[in-house]
Amino acid sequence: QVRLVESGGASVQAGGSLRLSCVTTRDDPTSISRVAWFRQAPGKLREWVAGIFVHTSVPVYADDVKGRCTISRDNEKDEVTLQMTNLNPDDTAMYYCAAGKFMSGRPWHKPADYPYWGQGTQVTVSS
Repeated sequence: QVRLVESGGASVQAGGSLRLSCVTTRDDPTSISRVAWFRQAPGKLREWVAGIFVHTSVPVYADDVKGRCTISRDNEKDEVTLQMTNLNPDDTAMYYCAAGKFMSGRPWHKPADYPYWGQGTQVTVSS
């Protein structure tokens, strides 16, 4: 089984920064190959923000957050962090950590492809 626990969400003003954390607990070290961050604003679909390969720590980003987000992984803690800078009100959403085991070449952005999810952490950005 895989368990994901997010933390770090907060209310900040536009231009501010946040660091979100996702700690993974799993019995089988081969059970996941990717960890991703998604977000969902009220009334909108869940959208992919960034992801990282578990075994290589290579990051990938959605186009609209490139340059403002950095995803990284601490292997010892089995933790994935999402550092976000220059936040704006459009970044307001519930942020979710997701994980799964994927074949090479699979896309990152489809929520239905991820079998494991955290409970979410709220980010609110005020203008």
